[in-house]
Amino acid sequence: MAAFAIVAMMCLTCADIVLRLFGYPIAGTYELIGFLGSFAISFSLAYTSVEKGHIAVDIIFRRLPFRVQYVLEAIVEATGLLIFIIAAWQCVLYGLDLKSHQEVSMTLAIPIYPVVFGISLGCAFLCLVLAFNLIKAVRRIMK
Repeated sequence: MAAFAIVAMMCLTCADIVLRLFGYPIAGTYELIGFLGSFAISFSLAYTSVEKGHIAVDIIFRRLPFRVQYVLEAIVEATGLLIFIIAAWQCVLYGLDLKSHQEVSMTLAIPIYPVVFGISLGCAFLCLVLAFNLIKAVRRIMK
């Protein structure tokens, strides 16, 4: 989903640039790029976590004893899990609020709540990954 959103952003931006040269810009490009960008970011969170593609400072961490590393890893995973559970839940509440007020984008009048629900879904997928990583870290501590 994230890769599709990035490709769609690229195609939309290129088409808008070319059409602007002929005096026919695509209406709502800014809105669509924003929506697609939020999908690209939220749906890439879990994959990035699975691939360990996030930034980590390992210089000091790797010099600690393995047991301490596992405890710190469990603390980090639990903290991240808590933060993203709250983020997913708040996105659901915000999406429901947007839906009940029938909020739409300014130019294209596209409902905003599906985008917010998509962000919530991306956070929920990340929560699954973090929960799995937390379980692995706790199992390593117990060994």
